[in-house]
Amino acid sequence: MPWRAVLAALAANLVGIGLARFAYTPLIPALIEAGWFGASDAVYLGAANLAGYLAGALSARHAAAQAPLAAVLRLAMLLAGLSFFASAWPLSFAWYFCWRFLAGLAGGALMALAAPAVLAWVPAIRRGLAGGVIFTGVGLGIAASGTLVPLLLRLGLVETWCGLGLLALLLTALAWNAWPGESTMPPQAPQRRSETRLRALYVEYALNAAGLVPHMVFLVDFIARGLGRGVEAGAGFWVLFGIGAMAGPVLAGRLADRIGFRAALRLALALQSLAVAAPALSADSATLALSSLLTGAFVPGVVPLVLGRVHELLPGDPAGQRAAWSLATTAFALGQALGAYGFSFAYDAGAGFPPLFAAAAGALALALLLDLAVNAGRPR
Repeated sequence: MPWRAVLAALAANLVGIGLARFAYTPLIPALIEAGWFGASDAVYLGAANLAGYLAGALSARHAAAQAPLAAVLRLAMLLAGLSFFASAWPLSFAWYFCWRFLAGLAGGALMALAAPAVLAWVPAIRRGLAGGVIFTGVGLGIAASGTLVPLLLRLGLVETWCGLGLLALLLTALAWNAWPGESTMPPQAPQRRSETRLRALYVEYALNAAGLVPHMVFLVDFIARGLGRGVEAGAGFWVLFGIGAMAGPVLAGRLADRIGFRAALRLALALQSLAVAAPALSADSATLALSSLLTGAFVPGVVPLVLGRVHELLPGDPAGQRAAWSLATTAFALGQALGAYGFSFAYDAGAGFPPLFAAAAGALALALLLDLAVNAGRPR
């Protein structure tokens, strides 16, 4: 297995998603306390990253068609690294908004392009493990958001942004010459496409994204204020969420190598639905801990499963796989954005925490039912 290329893709996801997206969340209170931005402005800056992510996912295919894939990946990692240094100077809201958008743009492109560029070179029997390793970068970013950023903040905001930028550039340098070249791609004969199953997969992935939103947004607040257990207790469950996120991709990938991506994705949707519904059914600490751990594992863990399913539906077609994965990444971004706005609106309108978790579990159950309906029959 081409481990150098696999680790390069891990570094790309760590930089573009793990750091460029998740490292911003623990920085929001510091930005507000330092007077760089008001509370509402800081939230809009977070939304700018999501908008950029969607734009990056949409434009990734076009960019890869206009330039060598390795060059596009290197440029996206450089752009993400540069955005950290640019964020160290709050010249204006517009300046910050543009750079948060560009960081999201780079992240969307890296998510859409990095893994498919590498997995085409990985034997099918090891593709689950390789995908799991690649998307561990997302889990590492969640872990870094709770450990590295608070340590850097002791030095100051400028130093924190610059430290993140240096880490991003280091990872970019390590990945620079590790990308595989397409010119020597072993020839394979594309097989018949299944457009109906691909479209259903995009919808399932969007529903999955929406179903994860309440845990990503409301879990800590639900435990701290909703259950009256305090911020420290909420933070403790978020640590479990992060531990799950680090282990989830590799475990999901190994499972898929054993039972196939189709069966693994169905099992993941079923487990996610139960884990997300748990806070709506019980406030028991053990139940909440298991819910946090499992849901955290599937935030990045479902990604290699969907990517592997794309490869199952488009065997021997690297170009088609990249195009389909780009559309899947776009669907995930849309599902996450719509879910975030929808659940936030429902919460502001007076809906309590339990109905939010129940609705999210319903979205995941709907994704499972759709997969069962469209993929009825024996696995290939």
